[in-house]
Amino acid sequence: MPSVFARTKRFYDRLPPELRGMALILMATLAFSSMHAVVRHLQADLHAFEVAFFRNLFGLIAMAPFFLRHGPQVLRTGRLGLHALRGALQVAGMLMFFTALALTPLAKVSALSFTAPLFATIGAIIFLGERIRARRITALVVGFVGALVIVRPGADALDLGAVLVLVSSASWAVAMLVIKYLAKTESSITQTAYMGLFMTPLSLLAAVWFWRWPEPADYLWFLLMGGCGSLAHMAMAQAFKEAEVTVVLPLDFTRLIWASLIGYFVFAELPELATWIGGGIIFGAATYIAFREAKLKRLQGGSLPR
Repeated sequence: MPSVFARTKRFYDRLPPELRGMALILMATLAFSSMHAVVRHLQADLHAFEVAFFRNLFGLIAMAPFFLRHGPQVLRTGRLGLHALRGALQVAGMLMFFTALALTPLAKVSALSFTAPLFATIGAIIFLGERIRARRITALVVGFVGALVIVRPGADALDLGAVLVLVSSASWAVAMLVIKYLAKTESSITQTAYMGLFMTPLSLLAAVWFWRWPEPADYLWFLLMGGCGSLAHMAMAQAFKEAEVTVVLPLDFTRLIWASLIGYFVFAELPELATWIGGGIIFGAATYIAFREAKLKRLQGGSLPR
């Protein structure tokens, strides 16, 4: 008699690629939001930097069987310096993001994190020399207006957590540009392996200054955190392989829904209306830019104003 796993896999394989991609992106967004909730829970007793170290360590452990299956060739690279740069950028972004999770409601953090693609677009213009025209400029301006709606500078005391999320998003954006460059010669497996190998020791260097030995029960939370993080990254990567970006990307907005539900039921946080309005504006602008990029890539030598 087939196992539950085998029956589920057969059902999954029969689905159209678009539905598979949509299911995977929903899984990824739920896994990311769950990981953020675990991070928030752990920070009741541990510093954010230490939680970040254990996130990387247990994420690397969770991926170890996958790397071992591919053997030592997974580490073959001629771009070790770029892998190190990517790891440093992502560690910096993670440390700021995890700190923000302890200071700011989950829904607000999730909404502001949608700015990462906006910063990536600006980085592509500055570092890669990409041209930009009226429609993309308008989308960028609209997206950052959405961020202002959430942060509301001058209306209340400065929200340090919100500022940290924005700076973290900028750091992640530069890392995305490095990933884009590495993808020309490096496999996703090699990139993932070096991400863990660099991020784990780098985050440990930051954590030792705030070290406190975890309680035995914390290690189960670390395992859950690392597992959710690895699942989220793998599911998102596979979602974009299964279906077009225009099909799966709109569902990334469910991160805000999951974060709001978890924040309300677990941490008694009620999202502000400004968070939903600003998050929707940012997400709409970022999605437009992504759709525009997808359309440009499909053109064969044509020219289209950006």
